[in-house]
Amino acid sequence: MEIITVPVTAFAQNCRVVICKQTRHAAVIDPGGDADKIITELAKHQLSLQCILLTHGHLDHVGAAKVLAEHFSVDIVGPQKDELFWFDALPMQAQMFGFSAITPFHPQHWLSHGDTFTLGQLRFEIRHCPGHTPGHIVFYEATHQLVIVGDVIFKGSVGRTDFPKGDTQQLLDSIKNHILTLPDETRILSGHGPDTKVLTERISNPFISGKFG
Repeated sequence: MEIITVPVTAFAQNCRVVICKQTRHAAVIDPGGDADKIITELAKHQLSLQCILLTHGHLDHVGAAKVLAEHFSVDIVGPQKDELFWFDALPMQAQMFGFSAITPFHPQHWLSHGDTFTLGQLRFEIRHCPGHTPGHIVFYEATHQLVIVGDVIFKGSVGRTDFPKGDTQQLLDSIKNHILTLPDETRILSGHGPDTKVLTERISNPFISGKFG
């Protein structure tokens, strides 16, 4: 597996290009904006884009999804269907966050907890992790001990829960049940900020350390 991180938008959101080394098949996860920048990166590495994957429906994670999907003629996949209202609210989100106007769109395929997604020889397990948003999912690749978590957890922090349908206890439960249960050395790739590891966050994250026995 190879991963290219492309920071996009003024929110410095970590768009991830995930690549199967054997097939050169790629997926773009959470393209929040700057579509031209992402297209250039894909061309530079001569990658075959298979789909767009989304962890949740906030505009800084989905803003370039429709442009990329149309440019490459690929589907938008994920998140979980409880996220529908955030996609319907994309124009409101653009106004709220100071983005350019955007037309609502929906993914071609929703994902559910326990689903698997295959990219070349990579196999991702889908884990539904509500709290930051109700339909938030994460992508876990066990062979490479890596989980792409969107805005569920960050190095030393956790996702906000003050948006509509956010829920702090639900977020903490998601982290406890679906992130902290992963092997200690599992790399956590968050939507913002640096990468971290499960063990590091279990021990030192002030929002969760000591909360769970």
